Amino acid sequence: MAPAQEGTLGIFVGGKSRRMGGSPKGLLLAPDGLQTLLARTVQLASALGLRAVLVGDAQPYDRLLPTLARVADAPPGIGPLGGLRGLLQTVQAGPVLAVACDMPYLSEVLLGRLLREQPATSVLAARGSSGLWEPLCARYRSEHVLPLLDVAIDAGVRSFQALFRTLQVGELALSASELAQLRDWDAPADLDQ
Repeated sequence: MAPAQEGTLGIFVGGKSRRMGGSPKGLLLAPDGLQTLLARTVQLASALGLRAVLVGDAQPYDRLLPTLARVADAPPGIGPLGGLRGLLQTVQAGPVLAVACDMPYLSEVLLGRLLREQPATSVLAARGSSGLWEPLCARYRSEHVLPLLDVAIDAGVRSFQALFRTLQVGELALSASELAQLRDWDAPADLDQ
């Protein structure tokens, strides 16, 4: 697939990985065993012409990808909404996609759909099998989302689902095989499935 328009893929790496025993999930080997999950996701971004940016505490990845751009949570310590705020404050132009670093089955085709579809809404996101929004498989319009995100964070909101109730969110309809690509690795047992 040829590179698409310029944009940014924010790869959220800031979690503490408590259920994974504290090991950074982006350093786990992808299912093919040839590269880490993070390197695989950066490769997907490159194939689509997207600039990859690590979002959150990226120190565990310094040796793997030392030159990759980084964005700190803003503010730190409030979870992934702080990461989204930092990302949207930093990236003012072009499409902004956000994904988690622990999605081993995410494909270039699915990310390409997220990149190419032109939502009339502030956010374009997939829904998981539970029916909840997948905020880390989503495309954000900085100029629309950032003001409402600022208000939400200042009001103490820490949940993406609560934030999404204040935004115009369009659904990226997924096939069964695309839905399976949203599976992430949170705990050691997930690696065996």
